[in-house]
Amino acid sequence: MSVLIVIPARYASTRYPGKPLVELTGATGKKQSLIKRSWNASMAVSGADKVVVATDDPRIKDHAESFGAEVVMTSETCKNGTERCAEAFDVLGGTFDVVVNLQGDAPLTPAWFIEDLVAGLLANPVAEVATPVLKTEGRALRGFLEDRKAGRVGGTTAVFGANHNALYFSKEVIPYTGKDYADDADTPVFHHVGVYAYRPSALGAYPRWPIGPLEQLEGLEQLRFLEQGAHVLCVEVAARGRQFWELNNPEDVARIETMLAEMDVA
Repeated sequence: MSVLIVIPARYASTRYPGKPLVELTGATGKKQSLIKRSWNASMAVSGADKVVVATDDPRIKDHAESFGAEVVMTSETCKNGTERCAEAFDVLGGTFDVVVNLQGDAPLTPAWFIEDLVAGLLANPVAEVATPVLKTEGRALRGFLEDRKAGRVGGTTAVFGANHNALYFSKEVIPYTGKDYADDADTPVFHHVGVYAYRPSALGAYPRWPIGPLEQLEGLEQLRFLEQGAHVLCVEVAARGRQFWELNNPEDVARIETMLAEMDVA
């Protein structure tokens, strides 16, 4: 079973232009770019046969190659990371059994999130796509709610059925809870971790499908699978004491740097 990890990265982000090249300071004071930290996260995953950065920007290409990453150049017409992964998969010959999309704004992704994700997809023959979800504690949930109150688009939440089939993903905080939780108390809200594992057939079909109204409204690429009736499996992963957050807005830099310091990550 061969596994390809693709790190899609674009320079022209609407909310945060140049985001992949933003430097984050770790616990020892060492600065590393967002794309380098995402590359480090990918290289820690066991069972991956190849890891590549997929981009359309020469600045990202040059920087990624400077720290030893393999880069696949993709077109400027890719609308999101999934389309970029599909193009990179084709450029590489389409010979892998599973393609993992580790988005370039998720440097805190632990290796076991991806390892558990691939295992979950392979264990469920009906699933076409799998994606991790992480039960939030009170502290993280407050971060979501504070972002929404301030008008910032923060993390994404997910709801799923008893069989862990995805029902919906949203940039709003769902489900509604209407109560406060202690910092370390479990809540019923699940943080959607922006990583995907695709079977090649689903990944190949994705760019041919039209953008539906839900994807258009939420700006969430995974909703295209749901709108087309694809089986998306939510794999619950364990934090094991690690904090997790994606870099969505400039304000997230300080939040992630604080997490790196608290977890003693260089």
